[in-house]
Amino acid sequence: MKQKYKPLFEPFTFQSGVTIPNRITVAPMTHYSSNEDGTISDWEISYIIPRSKEMGMVITACANVTPNGKAFPGQPAIHDDSHIPGLRRLAETIQSQGAKAIVQIHHGGLECPPELVPDEDVVSPSGAEENGSQTARALTEQEVEHIVKAFGDATRRAIEAGFDGVEIHGANGYLIQQFYSPKTNQRTDRWGGSAEKRLAFPLAVVDAAKKAIAEHAKAPFVLGYRLSPEEPETPGLTMTETFMLVDALAEKNLDYLHISLMDVHSKARRGADVTRTRMDLLNERVGQKVPLIAVGSIYTADEALAVIESGIPLVALGRVILIDPEWAVKIKESREQDIEKVIKASDKEKYRLPDPLWEMIKNTRGWVPFEE
Repeated sequence: MKQKYKPLFEPFTFQSGVTIPNRITVAPMTHYSSNEDGTISDWEISYIIPRSKEMGMVITACANVTPNGKAFPGQPAIHDDSHIPGLRRLAETIQSQGAKAIVQIHHGGLECPPELVPDEDVVSPSGAEENGSQTARALTEQEVEHIVKAFGDATRRAIEAGFDGVEIHGANGYLIQQFYSPKTNQRTDRWGGSAEKRLAFPLAVVDAAKKAIAEHAKAPFVLGYRLSPEEPETPGLTMTETFMLVDALAEKNLDYLHISLMDVHSKARRGADVTRTRMDLLNERVGQKVPLIAVGSIYTADEALAVIESGIPLVALGRVILIDPEWAVKIKESREQDIEKVIKASDKEKYRLPDPLWEMIKNTRGWVPFEE
């Protein structure tokens, strides 16, 4: 590889003791291709093999921790021990390519389509209505406790399946973020109220995962947390509340915080200096306590390198890995000029994309560049 790109391929050791071979991560991306019961399909295995080569770690598509947490058709599941064999196959496939395997654990909450959850019973922190009709009901305290425990149980299953870690999905408007947001949490019990009280659910989930690791992991095991730093709505999360969240998470001895952004260079909206990027603000705030992963519209080797040189130790790649599964391989072989920039319909087979994901990309122009 070219000398200047060597920083991308330096090993990194997490606080837990797990060492990854380089600084590049495959971001968790929904692929819509698990079997109907949530078990791992052959499609997923074919998809992940080329995308695991020369990567530091691979974070899988989010897996729902309870049946009523399913947010996507074809979503992998981790809510029952029957899912462990398929998850083991997925972990071993990633590891066979030299990368560490991390499974993202998730509950969709308000974002779950009714047709995907049992009895169309969509749940959320405070319930919700749309056009005068109920679209979700509020969780009882007992149900909240059950979901917290389910995140711990999912962590135990990840350990038994041989994964190297789990990433708690606290981003993108799903249940964990719904509990922290003033927009979606109007509870008056111990799970809601002030910003400090709204932290109760995210921190309880972290504690449940940590407890499972302490009880079941026989080797170092990674625990990460993904978060979205702001919400566009008012009321909604601002950088002020985001700082409170990362301050609390930084005290939990996590291995990393994964900052979910569409553009890594996007600037703060409110609650902080709007002339500065969210990544710089968050790295300044907690980067000395917990490593950050940056993601969002990073396509080229130079863009990834710029992130590392800015003081962010880890970089995640999403859409570009759909376009070119050999992204990291090409950089390591000094072929970065050959990295593709668009998916071509005429070359469908080489992308190893599951048919449902292929159709979604094809029909959603702009999200991933696509050329007929």
